[in-house]
Amino acid sequence: MISKKMLKALNKQLNFELYSAYVYLAMAANANTMGLKGFSNWFHVQFQEELFHADRFYNYILDQDGEVELEQIDKPKKEYKDAQELFDVSLEHEREVTRRIYDIASLALEEKDHGTHSWIQWFITEQQEEEANVKDIKDKLKLAGSTGQGLFMINTELAARVFTPPAVP
Repeated sequence: MISKKMLKALNKQLNFELYSAYVYLAMAANANTMGLKGFSNWFHVQFQEELFHADRFYNYILDQDGEVELEQIDKPKKEYKDAQELFDVSLEHEREVTRRIYDIASLALEEKDHGTHSWIQWFITEQQEEEANVKDIKDKLKLAGSTGQGLFMINTELAARVFTPPAVP
């Protein structure tokens, strides 16, 4: 059984993962509007990943005999000036997710909740990968510029991304 404080933190993160999905869905729509279908695909896959993460929090809360508390989801920003801004905002967002995941891990240690501490490690590794992937795309955009052949090549690369639910312990 988890503490009330931990339950509150897990529910807060569940809701933030749902908000994250919403953010990425809005980004996918905006990239599509810009004619960047590959970028749109990348963000749509990110949307699916965030839903997967939310589902993991949902199930963990229930497995710990906790009560799921769903909150209202804030409206995300819907317009971005270009692909670079999309990925600048995406990296900022992923860093916020990482900070929140670390806070849950720290709380688990503080409360000697070894089960939650063990469980949250998957998310810590996932966040390292998420940030690295976004930084890689930002670096490519910086090299390629926001128009022309370089942008076309990155758009083509991002179009190939597919969602594959990760194997989880």
